[in-house]
Amino acid sequence: MILLKLFLSFFKIGAFTFGGGYAMIPLIQKEVITNQQWLTTREFIDIIAVAEMTPGPIAINSATFLGYKVSGVFGSVVATLGVVLPSFIVIGIIFYFLSKFRESSNVEQAFKGIRPVVLGLIATAAIEVGKDAIIDFKSIIIAGIVFYLVSVKEKSPIVGIAVAGIMGIIFY
Repeated sequence: MILLKLFLSFFKIGAFTFGGGYAMIPLIQKEVITNQQWLTTREFIDIIAVAEMTPGPIAINSATFLGYKVSGVFGSVVATLGVVLPSFIVIGIIFYFLSKFRESSNVEQAFKGIRPVVLGLIATAAIEVGKDAIIDFKSIIIAGIVFYLVSVKEKSPIVGIAVAGIMGIIFY
């Protein structure tokens, strides 16, 4: 029963999220913390941090880690399949019909309308995770420095993670 719930939860997340892994974070958060109560917010933040640090797309990494946390190896396989299967289905359908809709102004307009939603979902994820990740003034400093390094100085996120880890050791 838990494996079916994992699959359906992550299938739903994969099916109704546009914009990639970061846009999935608020949906994953709501599903695994609020709806299913599989994780605490702190556990969720830790898993997102690990998913960000490991190679591969954050949505797949998150599903894999969350599935493992909930139900071991089989849980990780089921959650990962659940989150990627909708994309495979949609890509297959799009590929099949692409030639018919390539020049459609309606399709182009629909995608222009969807783009701002992606930004809103990513902003929501940042705010929701930030509420629990920012625990004191030291964490604000770490977040600010990493934001500056990655966005302004255009350093690799790996550099940001390394700097944050070193600062965590020093500050805490």
